[in-house]
Amino acid sequence: MKLPDHGANPHLLYQQLNIDYPERILDFSENVHPFGPPEFIRNSWHSLLELIERYPDPEGEPFRSAAARFHDVPMERVVTANGAAEIFTWLARRYQKKKVVLIEPAFSEYRKTLEAEEAQIVTVQLTEKNGWQLDSELLSSSLKGCAAVYICNPHNPTGLLIEQPQMEFIAEACKKEGCELVIDEAFIDFAGEAFSFIPRQSSYPQTIIVRSMTKMYAIAGLRLGYAIGTLEIMQALKQGAAHWNVNAISAQIGAECFKEQIYRERVIASANEERERMAAFLKGVQCKVSASAVNFLSFKLPEEKDSCRFFIDFLEQGFVLRHTKSFRGMDGEWFRIGMKTPAQMDQLQEAIGRWLMDN
Repeated sequence: MKLPDHGANPHLLYQQLNIDYPERILDFSENVHPFGPPEFIRNSWHSLLELIERYPDPEGEPFRSAAARFHDVPMERVVTANGAAEIFTWLARRYQKKKVVLIEPAFSEYRKTLEAEEAQIVTVQLTEKNGWQLDSELLSSSLKGCAAVYICNPHNPTGLLIEQPQMEFIAEACKKEGCELVIDEAFIDFAGEAFSFIPRQSSYPQTIIVRSMTKMYAIAGLRLGYAIGTLEIMQALKQGAAHWNVNAISAQIGAECFKEQIYRERVIASANEERERMAAFLKGVQCKVSASAVNFLSFKLPEEKDSCRFFIDFLEQGFVLRHTKSFRGMDGEWFRIGMKTPAQMDQLQEAIGRWLMDN
């Protein structure tokens, strides 16, 4: 049976597996942090409601200019979107019927949108054997004749971070081959802006950086993302996009989110603490754990344990983990979990410990 390609919306998972929906659900399958959106949203909701009486700005203002200021780039290099996922539909259209390199396992929307545009996909496969590390030389040897390569940094689903020297090596290889470099930085906020490739973009104009507001600010329901690149590439990307593709409430909230430094620091500190605590627990019960730098990690049960039974047993108890059946190379043997509150992480640890003792 084909399971949903994404985390969240656990009711779909229960329906497809024909499992009764428990009274209590703890959803670790999605990577939105547990603190909720910044407080200013609740406090200013009355004034935000006034925005629905008129059409939004077609360029996503005031969000677009706020993103440009935050990253210290010209506003013309920024385009706004109804979530980062919308940008991947634009990118797929750009690479229609062309060769594109994907590093697997990867966010399923890359392949799904590219296949819809009949792109020819060249796969570079990460493996468990070397801890899911990217082999830059292998990647470079795969670029010839390709229009683009997609890289998620930090990587989803493992959380591994590619640091600047390696990313520059890859960018140089792309420049040499005339290949565009698409960097999905949806989770870079959790590692820190120092790891973003945006400040290096001027040296590598063939790079396109995709960002999401969903994870850091817990506003998944608003759908808000943006891309940064050269004026020429950004204009081409947005061509054919729906007019008013970013609603007025999202644009206003997104602009204000960039001011929330204390909020970001609190979220990052908690995510780091819970990830390190969870990784230590999992290693202590002989699970393999990815070397994540963000607000989620992936793990694999000890060799003799049945991963399918584990997944189903946990669903029946109300613990929703992110399966990896849709992540090539993980094939359901690994699980991804987003970091939640300390109490919720404690409940998950206790449940894993009990299951491993009993099975």
